[in-house]
Amino acid sequence: MDWLQEHSWQAWLVVSLVLAGAEVATLDFTLLMLAAGALAGSAAAAGGLNIYLQVLVAAVVSVSLLGFVRPTMARRLHRGPTIRTGPQALIGGTGVVLERVTEHAGRVKLSGEVWSARSLDEDVEIEPGAKVSVAEIDGATAVVFPTDW
Repeated sequence: MDWLQEHSWQAWLVVSLVLAGAEVATLDFTLLMLAAGALAGSAAAAGGLNIYLQVLVAAVVSVSLLGFVRPTMARRLHRGPTIRTGPQALIGGTGVVLERVTEHAGRVKLSGEVWSARSLDEDVEIEPGAKVSVAEIDGATAVVFPTDW
């Protein structure tokens, strides 16, 4: 027991490293927050605080990190990129008008495919050869507007 009291900062450091190593297997950030608390306990021990204060420091830091930092980190890690596929991937893209686009009909070429199209603004007619952007996909029809709009 005397050895542990004399080397408490090293014991806290070992606990911290073990927890951080175990975190690699879980990727949940819980053990990482506990490892940071143990590291704070190690700093408290190195500062000469008694064992009760070391445990208090480790607990406060761990609980604070679990409550405030971990949720944000987990949300960012598990969110991932939003991947749009199919027709929804065309929204925001550009194309070229093949047949005049009106509020009811027209044809455009988008990503190498010919699509039926209609104008976003009912008062705007878009001539062949004009570049357009896709505002939305309505069934099998691209709703477009001129890129110089």
